Amino acid sequence: MTARAITTASAPSPVGPYNQAVLAGGWLYCSGQIPIDPETGAMVGDGDVEAETRQVLKNLSAVLTAADADSSQVVRSTVYLVDLADFQAVNAIYAEMFGAGISPARACVQVAALPKGSKVEIDCIAWLGET
Repeated sequence: MTARAITTASAPSPVGPYNQAVLAGGWLYCSGQIPIDPETGAMVGDGDVEAETRQVLKNLSAVLTAADADSSQVVRSTVYLVDLADFQAVNAIYAEMFGAGISPARACVQVAALPKGSKVEIDCIAWLGET
């Protein structure tokens, strides 16, 4: 099996020693995305979890697109929230991207903190088929 990094300027650059995604054996492992505008490097939403979630999903979608994939190929995701009270608001926006067809398996957890003060982070795994 070979693995290759997936990168795109349409999503924020990693802030550490990791890739936006890695494609290995037909599986795409997407790193968690937070609400950073890839053009400016600035956080989006100013604490508004709905605006943050929209940017997170936009970033995640850009990474999927860079791998010639889309949200219909996502089989697993994890949603990290600083406050589970935001679950319903995040879930409604998440459903806009993942609500049609077979929705991915998912976990949603509350965490003590996220990078750069984000209120939400989402990662995912997609099946692209044999490559």
